[in-house]
Amino acid sequence: MKTEIITLSKERNVTLTAYIQNVKGEFRNISKRPAILILPGGGYQYCSDREADPVAMPYLKAGYQVFILRYSVKEHAVWPNPLNDYEQAMELIRSNHEKWGLYQDKVAVLGFSAGGHLAGSAATMAKNKPDAAILGYPVTKKDMIETCEKTAPDVVSAVDRNTCPCFLFATRNDQLVPIVNTIEFTHALAEHGVSFESHIYAYGPHGFSTGDSSVNYVGVPICNRAPRWVQDSIEWLKDMFGDFEQDSMTVPACGKHITGDYDDMLSMECTFGYLRKLEAAEHIMKPFLNWLDIHKEDVARSIGPAAYEQTCKKGLPGFYALADNRSLKEILGNTDLSLEEVERFDASLKTIANH
Repeated sequence: MKTEIITLSKERNVTLTAYIQNVKGEFRNISKRPAILILPGGGYQYCSDREADPVAMPYLKAGYQVFILRYSVKEHAVWPNPLNDYEQAMELIRSNHEKWGLYQDKVAVLGFSAGGHLAGSAATMAKNKPDAAILGYPVTKKDMIETCEKTAPDVVSAVDRNTCPCFLFATRNDQLVPIVNTIEFTHALAEHGVSFESHIYAYGPHGFSTGDSSVNYVGVPICNRAPRWVQDSIEWLKDMFGDFEQDSMTVPACGKHITGDYDDMLSMECTFGYLRKLEAAEHIMKPFLNWLDIHKEDVARSIGPAAYEQTCKKGLPGFYALADNRSLKEILGNTDLSLEEVERFDASLKTIANH
């Protein structure tokens, strides 16, 4: 493994530490690696060492190229300096993908507390967004972040469908950053259809890092499940990025959005209810809806007893009540349409922009 410290701003003491693992050779099945950029916390007053190297090690073991950004703090933390530091670091990481042996489209960011605010800002408002974000006990609300940096923006209100998938963890009784910061950010992700996973542990101190005794203060109570966020986040990243296989990564199990309703183009991954009500898709959906009106009970029976019972009682409105939140792909899978017809259906939808 090679270690390199790169100065991004001498004036503001901004550095990027790179931990670069070998590819190929003894790692003969690995030609490239995913990467993660760690943003330590510290209230925009310093960058915590407890949330830097100790955090890097599990991701190195999991096969990642790991970077630690020590961004602008204290008098230099005036916005947008920290976000510009992130942008510069991410641009450097992606532009050196060949030199550092990493996937340009599989770079995550991990931030803690104020670093979680910066990671959330990167996920929502950066020009060079990460492909996934992990936020540990993050500050996301404007009224909270103002206590450590008045110029920093609100993150919750910046969430939209272009926000990258997020993994969040915190403790219920965090006395420094109230849990509402995590809850409201999670709610905003849900509203915009962004894929996420969230863990709120029963109790534990703010700034617990990996949760190990080596980084926590003696005698401070912490839920024995809290350290699990590390391995859970690594497994979640496998869902988002895929896992190692010969010279590549497996197909990700999860997409950027929970349904196709929030993607740039329509597809059969959109929910049936969304497509049947969408004016732009009317010319494609209308013939199918007419066919469905005739065959609704047969299709409902193949979906399940509840759908069949509702359809028999209430007709098409009853079918819609059980089918609208399912993907069109699932609905079509319960019809006798041929594979060729289904593929034509999908191809037609993919020509329509989803505004």
